[in-house]
Amino acid sequence: MSKLVIVESPAKAKTIKKYLGPGYDVIASMGHVRDLPENRLSVDIKKDFKPKYEVIKGKEKLVDELKEKAEKSDYVFLATDPDREGEAISWHLAYLLDLKTEDENRVTFNEITKTGVTNGMEHPRSIDMDLVNAQQARRILDRLVGYKLSPFLSQKIRRGLSGGRVQSVAVRLVVDREEEIRKFVPKEYWTIDAKMIPKGSRKAFPATFYGDENGKIEIENKEQADRILAELEGADYKISKLKKGTRRKSPAPPFITSTLQQEASRRLGFTATRTMRAAQTLY
Repeated sequence: MSKLVIVESPAKAKTIKKYLGPGYDVIASMGHVRDLPENRLSVDIKKDFKPKYEVIKGKEKLVDELKEKAEKSDYVFLATDPDREGEAISWHLAYLLDLKTEDENRVTFNEITKTGVTNGMEHPRSIDMDLVNAQQARRILDRLVGYKLSPFLSQKIRRGLSGGRVQSVAVRLVVDREEEIRKFVPKEYWTIDAKMIPKGSRKAFPATFYGDENGKIEIENKEQADRILAELEGADYKISKLKKGTRRKSPAPPFITSTLQQEASRRLGFTATRTMRAAQTLY
């Protein structure tokens, strides 16, 4: 009994094949196999925004190979990544291979280990059409905004200028923030910090002046700060209230692409391109 497992990347295919052993043929789809063609809108706005997909240029031979292997297999498992894009890839594969989306031929691996792969294969499910439709909505919006907006910007503002579902909104946020910065009027303020040494101790602890019994005091200039400092110097202080507690801090969640790039930039000064190149090498 032959079983075909389709994953996204060749590296995963090789590892998963090792865990599954004989009886399984594991092959990679190399990412998406169908998409909206580049040279047309391919979204029928008058028919509920129905997309018109085509096999991606250059993937025809791979798709034919997948069809041939699927026809010769007793079972076909769609094991693309467990996210929105992965679910959509499985849906496109099901269409091309003439598989029913309601059949339990979709498997996901939360980790590429023997345990993770075995557990995933033991719990097949049907394709999650909610995730598929979420991906389709994202893709259609990308096409509608980019395809309609980019030519307009190129004609009216500058040749080669493009717009997009995310980038145009991001540019607007940057512009709004820049306007806020330019309108900002700096206001002088001062703080008073001290090192307090308890009686009978040599160990100091930091303290900050916030106000008196009447409430918080905003220190607006040096003269006011000097006046308050003169009143505070030489006085004895006592702790009026002590609050003890335990703070729990959860570990940071695993990196996603954006947080990996942010942390690499903050800690190492890496560009996004360098970060992704390093991640791909490690992968």
